[in-house]
This record gives sequence, structure tokens and C-alpha cells, in this order.
Amino acid sequence: MTTETRVLSGRYRVDDLIGRGGMASVYRGYDQTLGRTVAIKVLKADLAGDAAFRTRFRLEAQAASRMAHPTIVRVFDAGEDVETGPDGQERPVPYIVMELVHGRLLKDIISAGPVPTDDALRYVDGILEALEYSHRAGVVHRDIKPGNVMITESGGVKVMDFGIARAVSDSSSTVAETTAIVGTAAYFSPEQAKGESVDARADLYSTGVVLYELLTGRPPFRGETPVAVAYQHVSEAPVPPSEINESVSTALDAIVLRALAKDPFQRPQDAASFREALDATVDGRGPTKRQMSALSNELYGPNPRQAAETARSLRQLSTDTTMRRTQPGPPVAWIWAGVTVLAVLLVAVLFWVMQIQPSNNVPSAGRAVPNVVDMSYDRAVEALEGEDLVAKRVDEPSEKIAAGNVTRTTPAADTSVAEGQEVVLYVSSGPDLATMPTLSGMSEEAARTALQQAGLSVGSVRRQNDPALAASTVISASVASGGAVTNVEAGSQLAKNTTVNLIVASGQVVIVDYTGYTVDAAKRELESDAMQLTVKVEEDSSCPASVPSPTVKTQSLAPGEVPVHSEITLTSCSGS
Repeated sequence: MTTETRVLSGRYRVDDLIGRGGMASVYRGYDQTLGRTVAIKVLKADLAGDAAFRTRFRLEAQAASRMAHPTIVRVFDAGEDVETGPDGQERPVPYIVMELVHGRLLKDIISAGPVPTDDALRYVDGILEALEYSHRAGVVHRDIKPGNVMITESGGVKVMDFGIARAVSDSSSTVAETTAIVGTAAYFSPEQAKGESVDARADLYSTGVVLYELLTGRPPFRGETPVAVAYQHVSEAPVPPSEINESVSTALDAIVLRALAKDPFQRPQDAASFREALDATVDGRGPTKRQMSALSNELYGPNPRQAAETARSLRQLSTDTTMRRTQPGPPVAWIWAGVTVLAVLLVAVLFWVMQIQPSNNVPSAGRAVPNVVDMSYDRAVEALEGEDLVAKRVDEPSEKIAAGNVTRTTPAADTSVAEGQEVVLYVSSGPDLATMPTLSGMSEEAARTALQQAGLSVGSVRRQNDPALAASTVISASVASGGAVTNVEAGSQLAKNTTVNLIVASGQVVIVDYTGYTVDAAKRELESDAMQLTVKVEEDSSCPASVPSPTVKTQSLAPGEVPVHSEITLTSCSGS
């Protein structure tokens, strides 16, 4: 039985199925236009029927296609085809075309149980490196989970489906609907579970859940339904990983609990901070007892139940069971005497403080500018309006603050101002990006000029034989990061001053010694697409009569490298 080959949009051949998820099926495919193997994600029919979703899906996929980084699965294209259903009705088939990655899903690795700590940190560091890049580009993933992370055959990390979760969440009205599409709610941040707007810190929470599962072999919250799991994300305190896996250090416990804070402002504020904290655990810098106690109050103080549970966990972490008392405690009378003295001192200090007249209070008719740095613009405006102040927005690029968040204010925080005064909110537009120019076919000198004008730097220049191109013609461009090299296409968005490496034509091809070849064989090789030389044949009638067919006696160009499109003369023994 034969199956008709399916081709999407007349270009992408759909081959065998390699994976199936909650919202799509993934196939191995082939781009017939560019001649490369790809992965094709085809959306399920129930999603494809929503016109608003298809539009959002296409826009988000196009936004993701502008990101080029070694830890991110490239999105090459997004489109929509049409198929005829069993009922004879035509229906749309949205799809995206991605880089085909050879490796294993992280969820399959976790299914075997907890992974070694070194591997867990390496995997999470790769995820955070991808998020650090995407957040600078203004793209929030919204669905970080082991099912969206590939581990390559060389041990590298590749994160996929950037931006796609936004298309899903913007088309869903309830937690139940969203989880049915996106997948499991086990990796939701509390703000996602409550249906609130999210920013980059939601991705960091989800990464914390992934780290927890890598260390323990299970997610921090489990339930019979997605709603039950979402409720725990909002209201329950996680059990520290070391209570499940004794090999986990207290330093890692602290980092995981910080990443799983309910309040986004209490988590690491960017992926770089998260990575630095993980590096600190490798260096053996763990939290002190005071830091662990402060972490308990900070993360779960407003909720008594959470505070009790977390205090118990963190108290166990910070207790050194190796220390023993070597002297008896003080007499009971001394204890009560000390308590009495402290009480008297506290009362005296309290009375003294109450008598002090503050000299730096804001006048009743004035206001103090609140500290809104790293808040989202909408929350910052609300904070200013709460103080009867007027906000004015000014966008500026920032390498450290996520796009859409406030970088600074004028006047600065805590400055006394009059009621109704205007406060300028400088809002991050993300890092200053440069657009990759079209370099293919340019001369090396012109390519250098184009890169410099675009705000990019020129790195190494490697020469490669190409029979069709003149010397110093650009063949391709690439960037290197984390030991991996990725080709960069024209129109890609890169951080300014990124170093771009070039491959240019050498202007030469390599020939061998064709003496003894038949003339036809020599001509066929020299005139092939791989050589593209011009061949002239001259006969030498002095050759022996026993030669069965014309063969090459001498050649005008010596073996080795010769200029492209050269002319070579072959002297042949024609026989008689």
C-alpha cells in the first residue's frame, strides 16, 4: 500500500511523524526550495478552526523567526495550507517550519528519574542562556517545560516554541482551556494560573520548576486536574528539593525556592541573575542561617500557612547538626534578669523615638516619587496615580531591564514633589538590535562596510573553494556562541556589536594529474559543476598505434590550485 506524499504550500514535503503534543504534531520534512531537511509542526484541527488564533499564531511564529541563537531552535517559516476533510469541506492547516534537531526531549531524560546535579545545572544554564537572549529581544516564551527543551547528541540545549504560547493564551479564556492547549499546568507561574499579564519573570518561575524536577525527578506541585495544580502554584509552599533528594545542597534549595516565589518581584529579576546564582553554588557559596531565615519571611511572609511551612523547611536547611553544646546553659535567674533589662531598654528606646520630631517628612501637600524601577509600565503608572502624580513615557534601549519595564525615573525615587507633578518614566525597549544585511554575493570589502554600517563587527574570514564565484565573494555569514556556530540569514535581528564571521570564495579550484585518463573522463570532470573549467584538446599523432581510445598525455596546468574558469589544454594520444 502506498501513501501519497503530502506537500504544504507547494514547498514543504511532509515525511514521517517524529512527535505529537497537546496542540500539534511534528513531522520530519524537506524544504524543496532550499534543499534542506526541516521539522514541520502542524497545528491540530480544533485550533486551526479559530481564525483569530491562526492570525496570532502566524504573527508570533514570524516574531520567533527573527531570533538566531545556538540555544534556540530556529523558526524558518510559518504558513497556512488547505486540506479537504472527510466531509468534503476545506479547512485551514496552519504550520511552522523549524530547524530539525537530533537529540532527546528533556522530559524523556527526566522520566528516568533525578539527573546528576552537574547535568541539571548544565541543562538549566542552557535554558537560561536562551531566555537571556529572547528577553533582550522582547520575546517571553510563556511555556518553558521539559517538553519544549531538546538535548542534542553533543549535550547542548535547544529551546523551542518561542512565542507560540502567547498565541495560545491570547485565544483562551480559562485555565482549563489554556492547559488543554499548552499542555500541563505543572510549569505555570502563579500569575499565569490567575490569568494575569506576564513578563520575563514568568519564564524564570517555569525554569525553577524544571530545575526542581531535574533535581528530584518530580515537579513541586501535583494534582488530579490542571486546576488543582494551578491552585497549588498560587497558594502552596513547595517542599525544598533536599527533602526529596538528600544529595541536593542547601545552596540549590535556596535558589529553587527563590525562583518559585509567588511574587515576581521576589524572584531573580532576569535570566543573567539566575545564571549567576547557579554559578555561585558551583563555587560552594551557600546561604547563611540569617539569609535562609530572611528568605522564608520574604517569600511567604504574607501567608501564615506558607510562612509556617517554608520556615520549617528552611530552618531544617540552616540547622547544623554537627555542632554540639560543650558548656551548660546559664542559670534560670540570669535569664529572667536579662529579659527584664532588655524590656526596660526597649521601653526607653520606644519612648525616645516617639519624642523625636521628624524633620524630613513630605509635606501634606507634597508627594514622594515611588520607586518603580523594573516594574511594568502599567504598574508604574498605577503607582504614580496612587500618589496623585502624572506619568510621561519615554522609551529607551536597555541591556539589563526587560522590555516594557521601567529603567529609571525623573525625578528619581523618594524625591519630594508637588501634587500633580509630571514624572518621566523611562521604559526599556529591550537591547539595541541590529539587522543583518544581505551579504551573499558581495565582495569581502563591501561586506565589511555593510556590517559596520549595520552596527555589527567583522570576525574571522575563512576562504573556501567555489568554482562559480570570483575571489573574495561572500558565500555565507555566521555567529559563534557557547562553542556552537550558527549561520545568520539576512534580516535576522542581532545585538549590536555582535561579531559576524565570513566565508568567502578563494577564487580557485583544485585539479589533479589527468595523465593516463581517457579524454572523455578528464573533460567530464574538468567541465563539471564542481570545477567549471574550459577544456581544449590537442591531438599528438606520435603516440603508439596500440592505444585503444584517446588518452591524456600532458596537461597545460599543473596539478593543484588554479584560478576559477581557467582554460586547460589536454594533449591526447589519439592512436592511429
